[in-house]
Amino acid sequence: MGSLLDVPGMRVGHAQRVGGGWLTGVTAVLAPPGSAGGVDVRGGGPGTSETDALDPSTLAQNVDGVALCGGSAYGLAAAAGVQQFLESEGQGFPVVGGVVPIVPAAVIFDLGRGGDFSKRPDTAMGFAAAAAAAGSDGADDAALRGCVGAGTGAVFARGRYKGGVGMASVALPAGPVQGPPGAPEVVLPEGLVVGALAVVNAAGAPVFGGPAVAGDPTLVGGAAPSSANTTLAVVATSAALTPAECKRTATAAHAGLARALNPSHTLVDGDTIFALSTRAIEFEREPDFARQLALFFVQTAAAEAVRLAILDGVRSATAVTTPAGTWEPYPAPAE
Repeated sequence: MGSLLDVPGMRVGHAQRVGGGWLTGVTAVLAPPGSAGGVDVRGGGPGTSETDALDPSTLAQNVDGVALCGGSAYGLAAAAGVQQFLESEGQGFPVVGGVVPIVPAAVIFDLGRGGDFSKRPDTAMGFAAAAAAAGSDGADDAALRGCVGAGTGAVFARGRYKGGVGMASVALPAGPVQGPPGAPEVVLPEGLVVGALAVVNAAGAPVFGGPAVAGDPTLVGGAAPSSANTTLAVVATSAALTPAECKRTATAAHAGLARALNPSHTLVDGDTIFALSTRAIEFEREPDFARQLALFFVQTAAAEAVRLAILDGVRSATAVTTPAGTWEPYPAPAE
């Protein structure tokens, strides 16, 4: 299935607290210097910061990392900790006197799930997650999945099941691809890969190759949905994309979210996807159909990587009991 770390240069780290009223955390995704980024927010109840900095028309054309946080809007404070870590590493937008790391962030709602509404991520937790990410080269992928980081307090299917963090990747086959009729072949370079990380805290239920579990009240009827839902994802690629192409890739990746969760993008979800490019591998851009084909394959892979990462987050979650309740894993079918 792979992971976001299959994209060379990408790093992932988590920090979390469990017990004593806590059930929350932060996931930091660090990109290599010079990376491009984009974002697409499709849910009706998002909590984000610095997403405007990823607009292709803005001054900063690079992104240094992404912070995914528990704690609803309060948890956005953790993004400052990721910024502080990157500043200590000298990475960021150069200004007089130093650097300003560009770190967009998005949050899930997990307030009170550990038993204490006031226990939520802060700057120190964000710094710890970024520090953990800095040492994630060669990390055990299994330790980066499940009820960790921003997935620590995640639940889904109208609050019935335990959610978590999942990852996946899709490698693009290198070699010739036939262009339009009468046009020459386009050659995709070696090493193109798309990876994704997802935090599953959705109102909807997962879809494993077909309809969700028969009679699941998350689809029709049953308990009313709360506003405490959001699925977050970061998709990254080694393909050299512009900020505008990253934004379009984030848009395309939402198809994978919609295929993995039913329903998705509702008023009570804050569904948000970030797309990052390490700009490591150039591809043919002339004639224009060569660019179109390469981007088509990258964006198709992005949607599939997000779908797989979400389902991996469902499978990787483990049972949790706090004073606020007990959440068991979803009865997902065997692979």
